[in-house]
Amino acid sequence: MRQVDGVLFDLDGVLTDSEPWWNEVRVAFARAHGRAWTHEDQAAVMGGNSAEWASTMRGRLGLEELTEGEIQQAIVDGVVELYRTRPSPVIAGAPEAVRRIAAAHPVALASSSHPAVIAAALDALGLEGVFGAVVSSDEVARGKPAPDVYLRAASLLGVPGDRCLVVEDSLNGVRAGKAAGAFVVLVPNPSVPPVGDARALADLVLERLDLLEPRRLTA
Repeated sequence: MRQVDGVLFDLDGVLTDSEPWWNEVRVAFARAHGRAWTHEDQAAVMGGNSAEWASTMRGRLGLEELTEGEIQQAIVDGVVELYRTRPSPVIAGAPEAVRRIAAAHPVALASSSHPAVIAAALDALGLEGVFGAVVSSDEVARGKPAPDVYLRAASLLGVPGDRCLVVEDSLNGVRAGKAAGAFVVLVPNPSVPPVGDARALADLVLERLDLLEPRRLTA
């Protein structure tokens, strides 16, 4: 049992099934430059903030002729364009679950995504104004698995990290939540299942977000 004074949500894979979009854009970008982007490459950028994944992409693809900023902008623009032109990848029941939980607890969004992608996703989710804080890993020193984004989100809610519940779908996200001292709930994403020992590290595993009842964890 744990005192829960704030709930911190990841975005990609928890509220939107957007990880395949990120991979699609990176695959197309690599192909346009005569390179290949593999599943191993995609795993290497999971959880990183924009500067971190752009650096990883530049190194893995051997694109010395491009700056990390140029790579970052191309990928972010590609993902935002998919939000603009395709049916939304909102995970069924996710917006309703967030609103239900927000009615009883302060909630924040703590995402590795670029702020422009977060804005596009919140529009797709219809959740503008619901979160008490929205934090991108671009705003902190380190991306996941470091706890920085979750500690920042908790601070903006005025809640200690160890009084927060974190909702994640990935190994690096679970590690970040645990490092922040939070109670971590893993909701595995069927499109991109969590790797490694994510299930074992999480405090609770739920197969769907709509099953989450933070009040039941309150001491």
